[in-house]
Amino acid sequence: MRPEARATLPCHFGEWLQGRLGGAGPLALVTLMPQGVTLTAWRGAAPGLACHAITHGALPPALLARFARALGGGLHGRFLLRLPYPPGLGTGMSTAGLLAMAQLAGIMPGPTALARATIAAEGASDPLMYPQPARLLWAPREGRVLAPLPPQPQAHLLAGFWGPPRPTRAADQDYDDISDLVTHWQAGGPLAERAALASESARRCIARRGPQADPTAALARDLGALGWAISHSGAARALIFAPGQLPRHGLAALREAGLRGVHRLATCGG
Repeated sequence: MRPEARATLPCHFGEWLQGRLGGAGPLALVTLMPQGVTLTAWRGAAPGLACHAITHGALPPALLARFARALGGGLHGRFLLRLPYPPGLGTGMSTAGLLAMAQLAGIMPGPTALARATIAAEGASDPLMYPQPARLLWAPREGRVLAPLPPQPQAHLLAGFWGPPRPTRAADQDYDDISDLVTHWQAGGPLAERAALASESARRCIARRGPQADPTAALARDLGALGWAISHSGAARALIFAPGQLPRHGLAALREAGLRGVHRLATCGG
């Protein structure tokens, strides 16, 4: 493929919070946005529609067709994606890839329509079509903003993956009520308080959904982290530290506990 254009899209790394708002309320999340983690996409002129992720294979033609139909047609060409993380781990690869394709094709109808098209394609959407995704309380199955939020806190993270890929299932609504955590998050507060909210959201999720052998809470305790965050429907895991306070042996400790792809991250600014 001879690329004609290139685009880069930000990715997230799990969530600070995710769960239901009340017993019958919508599923909601607060996404965790790291600095400098982006998906890169290229487009070459060609008939039809196809997309290939480097080292991960072709995207399903049926998914691409649903996305194209939801955008009203006009999406065509051959696309190539370079992913910072494997798909299905809770880092927004699917949403970012679809958004990059729309951008390269010159189809940008606005964030609401892009979110709906992503949901039509695969049943859920991250809020990556907005300029500050972490400042939104987001309904991922409905593709809508539930409320504005204060900026996410500045933090340094020890990050990695635990467990197999788990692509989002649109019908999966089995999450705990996090209404109380959202109320506290909306009040802002220092990093330590928000790290504690993230830890509680992760604890509730794992208690309800597993895996019960997840070592992240113990790692956070042993390494002196302020808290920990997870992908509530994937394998991404992160220990939360104040800026400049990452322990020197932290990456080794994550590897010894069985996490893979371990690395350092920092959150985006507000």
